[in-house]
Amino acid sequence: MKVQSLGHIVLKVSDLARSRSFYEDLLGLAVSAQSDKWGMVFYTLGTHHNFALVEIGSDAERIHDGVGVDHFAFRLEGGIDELYEAQLELNNAGVETVPIDHNVSYSLYFHDPDGNRLEVYVDGAEGWREDPSLILTEATELRFGRDA
Repeated sequence: MKVQSLGHIVLKVSDLARSRSFYEDLLGLAVSAQSDKWGMVFYTLGTHHNFALVEIGSDAERIHDGVGVDHFAFRLEGGIDELYEAQLELNNAGVETVPIDHNVSYSLYFHDPDGNRLEVYVDGAEGWREDPSLILTEATELRFGRDA
């Protein structure tokens, strides 16, 4: 077996309507399909679906410090200016962000309404193509030019 690429992610959420508002209105994801029968909504990022939400109910147990996904990331179009605008938009919506400079990417980390950790990022230094070890560069706080 040889995996070609990551196909999609399905995220369990407690309140589908609340999560839809977050992912559609704030993050701008485009719906490709939805199923009331399954309590799911599917989003496209270029294929039939790359990301989906499934409602499991508000009484579901939340385990944030156990084995499982740490976070997942969405790549933004553009560069550092678009990331700064994303930070303003998230902060204005009451979402706290942590800006990080990974050298190979510039990122904002934050949480969705269920506490799932997300990242939006833009590409940084391209040197990793010749030296993949640059991915291991120590992360530092990202200071936007306006804030430095």
